[in-house]
Amino acid sequence: MRNFRVRTVNELSDMICGTERPNFKYRSSTNLSEFFADCDMEKYFHDGSTRKRWVANTLEDILREPSDISSLPGVGLQRVIDALMDLGDRTDDDLGRQQALAELNITLAREGLEAFYGEDRRCHLRNVQSGEHSVPGPTIGRALTKEEADRGLRLEAFLNRANEESITKSVVVPLLQTLGFERVSAAGHRDRGMEFGKDLWMKFRLPTGHWIYFGLQVKRRPLDAAAKTRNDNIAEVHRQVTMMRGHAIFDPDINKRCLIDHAIVVSCGEITKQAKQWIGERLDASLRSQVLFMERSDIVHLFAIHNLSVPGEDEDEKGNDIPL
Repeated sequence: MRNFRVRTVNELSDMICGTERPNFKYRSSTNLSEFFADCDMEKYFHDGSTRKRWVANTLEDILREPSDISSLPGVGLQRVIDALMDLGDRTDDDLGRQQALAELNITLAREGLEAFYGEDRRCHLRNVQSGEHSVPGPTIGRALTKEEADRGLRLEAFLNRANEESITKSVVVPLLQTLGFERVSAAGHRDRGMEFGKDLWMKFRLPTGHWIYFGLQVKRRPLDAAAKTRNDNIAEVHRQVTMMRGHAIFDPDINKRCLIDHAIVVSCGEITKQAKQWIGERLDASLRSQVLFMERSDIVHLFAIHNLSVPGEDEDEKGNDIPL
């Protein structure tokens, strides 16, 4: 259950009614009943009372519904927002409904939320702070659109010139937040002595309500197992993974120390099969199954399909340099 401020509910009610809101469709009493029926909520049938007040009461009732994602409203309000922003209600002055979207987001910002159009051309909700969103997960292996491919190329250019700490803060952290991980906490170079093998840790809630914890080690360079680089490359990763798995992290949400369930090795280059095999051979069977790998192609693909902004582009426009 997620409560909204009275002002927020009233403004959403205005948009649904369309009264003195040129960016939104005007709805009569009958249209309001049809609107909620389209949201699979036939039980909400306008009773003839003041439209705005009736819609506000209806929204308050919908907001009492439980949510599968703690930082977002329940599926009922998500359907309402999707129906409200239907592209079929576009006007000649707002063909892409961007004006309506901007108006809606001014209201939602008060609740820490943001509406956006997904790949399916439907309107979804995102929690601004956590990055959690209501859009179904995209197919990981699908081909990129031209726009996504261009975004991927711009991200690769950033990865080529940014340092490890900048990549962790500007690429890895926002990507993980968007993927639904919570408490994504980076150590930073000043705290490297306290890392115990990890650059950051995070947690993910299972559908059962249980939490699983992850520790990440981020490397700017490719990882291989060639003889000339093994000692300062994959062998160092092996040492850090072993250290990470043996050290508990403190979760302030539950005020307890918890062991890492999985270690993720992130490389901004390629992770060769030889490197994965080398580190796997040196871990026991139970630990081997708890080590995951993410290389540059994975980062670029996920970043592109989730429509994330490429870091540094605003700074480039202002003439500032990316940290090297």
